[in-house]
Amino acid sequence: MPIPAVMQGRLTLPVIGAPMFIVSVPDLVIAQCKSGIVGGFPALNARPKELLEEWIIEIKVALAEFETASGGKAAPFAVNQIVHGSNDRLEHDVDVCVRQRVPIVITSLRPPAEVVRAVHGYGGIVLHDVISIRHAEKALEQGVDGLILVCAGAGGHAGMLSPFALVAEVRRFYQGTVILSGAIANGRAILAAQAMGADLAYMGTRFIATREANAREEYKRMLVENAAKDIVYTSAISGVHGNYLRQGPDELRGRPPQSPGGLEGHLGRRTGARQHCRRAERRRAGRSAARRISGGRASAGGHALPDRGRPLGGYQLPGRLAACRAARMRSKPASRAATRPKTLSGG
Repeated sequence: MPIPAVMQGRLTLPVIGAPMFIVSVPDLVIAQCKSGIVGGFPALNARPKELLEEWIIEIKVALAEFETASGGKAAPFAVNQIVHGSNDRLEHDVDVCVRQRVPIVITSLRPPAEVVRAVHGYGGIVLHDVISIRHAEKALEQGVDGLILVCAGAGGHAGMLSPFALVAEVRRFYQGTVILSGAIANGRAILAAQAMGADLAYMGTRFIATREANAREEYKRMLVENAAKDIVYTSAISGVHGNYLRQGPDELRGRPPQSPGGLEGHLGRRTGARQHCRRAERRRAGRSAARRISGGRASAGGHALPDRGRPLGGYQLPGRLAACRAARMRSKPASRAATRPKTLSGG
């Protein structure tokens, strides 16, 4: 189960910082890479599209300066491309990535044959996110270099499969790089992902309540104060199923939580044409609010953070990564012999 060559010798933790809509910006990506994990951002976060090349250059310059000053190596960065007919920027954004030789491109939605060819042309790698075996097989047919398994509990657009099931099924036919996503927020979860058969963990929600993240303070507060029970899986926000903070849509529209006209009523009672119209209405309103309410079922793990109680703007990335690293080392068994299960006969 390989770690891609572009990452070898550059990671302090086997983690990729998931590219998050609106939230992931150069400051966050640079901090992640300096801390020893892959930092990523969606190309569509750079608006207008001309800003994309400026962002990539800013990241490359900052990481080069860090390596020169520290004598160490920064982790590589990634740009996420939405491969879909509705993305009228795709050709432009891929051309920028090719011109700037972005080391890792993460693709979403449609199998990315044309993106794979372009990125492989300069020696980059392509990782594709999937939620099912059918999606995984189609992506591999297009020549991707690794699969991101987006399982139950992942923030934003996510699947419903258990990571135990999806990782096991993928490993039956694929021995390449597997990255696991879904409610991973600490060192124990990273170790568990590797134990299940993944090579790397994919973490997003954990980094929203950091100083470097482009998120509003109330969004960060909601993540720190909420728990898994406060996350709802719905397509009402964007038209694609994903995990969002339950109180978000109602709060943003000035309604009491779980009011008859709110999200609970929409999910539980509306059917047919009324449901379709309500979904369209929420989708329009939700586009401007999505950055505030997306969240994984790990809900940032805020209640367990060692720096709890500090101002939200004071949360810094290296501290969070140090906590993950320490938890992972505490969880790691001293030896394989110490954890080998006994036989039924007691041997």
